[in-house]
Amino acid sequence: MDGDNHNVTSGFLLLGLSEDPEQQQILFWMFLSMYLVTVVGNVLIILAISSDFRLHTPMYFFLANLSFTDLFFVTNTIPKMLVNLQSQSKVISYTGCLAQLYFLVSLVALDNLILAAMAYDRYVAICRPLQYTTAMNPGLCILIVVFCWVLSVLYGLIHTLLMTRVTFCGSRKIHYIFCEMYVLLRLACSDTQVNHVVLIATGCFIFLTPFGFMIASYVRIVRAILRIPSVTGKYKAFSTCASHLAVVSLFYGTLGMVYLQPLHTYSMKDSVATMMYAVVTPMMNPFIYSLRNRDMHGALVKLFLRKAIQRLT
Repeated sequence: MDGDNHNVTSGFLLLGLSEDPEQQQILFWMFLSMYLVTVVGNVLIILAISSDFRLHTPMYFFLANLSFTDLFFVTNTIPKMLVNLQSQSKVISYTGCLAQLYFLVSLVALDNLILAAMAYDRYVAICRPLQYTTAMNPGLCILIVVFCWVLSVLYGLIHTLLMTRVTFCGSRKIHYIFCEMYVLLRLACSDTQVNHVVLIATGCFIFLTPFGFMIASYVRIVRAILRIPSVTGKYKAFSTCASHLAVVSLFYGTLGMVYLQPLHTYSMKDSVATMMYAVVTPMMNPFIYSLRNRDMHGALVKLFLRKAIQRLT
């Protein structure tokens, strides 16, 4: 019980990537710029999809949910990081750290599940085009998103509740940009075997199962594209998947750099990889999905024109 009380009253020190004041100023402006770009980019994606009737399709419905998740994800971590970079006190309370951990774990899982849903949408669109409208009806799309949210909430809740059983009685210094699962487990002075077992078991289900589903979907998609006789048809079919493939590669690539390694090898160098999936990936997603997307370009132009006309009138 004493250990639990010590956990609650002490909190942690989020030291970030550097303790050098000059480097902290550079990091502050860099992360602030990235945060603003991420927020603006994802908000524009959501507004463009919601305001343009042509984008009220399953693919863009899932994309809007992905943008909302990314927006929530960066807001969970970066504002606190910016405050720490400008403040002498870098303390985060025990409760605040657990709250940050819960949203971090839940939202990463949600990102992953939504990407799997988007892969299924592309599979139906290319491999079963005549059944697309029926198979991907609005009711099913909403049910898929609700299922993704429920799973991710439960996933985050399980690991956060298990973390409350862990005792921290040594160093409270976190050389990291936020409260992260592996970092907290390395600071623990109590037995964390249950945490490790549950982390591996649930991680395989939440991450590897959707990843395997995406691979299977794209194997069938590639087969279907290769059967298309014209080069133009093949290019058009592949172009509908290119953005999703790029986002999946960025997401799993950066996530794998951090978590596909033993816990005891986890070190400060991994903070760069963590920054990639925690900051860079949410920032890049709007650019990837809108860069060569004519429908999205048209929706954004209409959105800006509508706002301009409203100001003039």
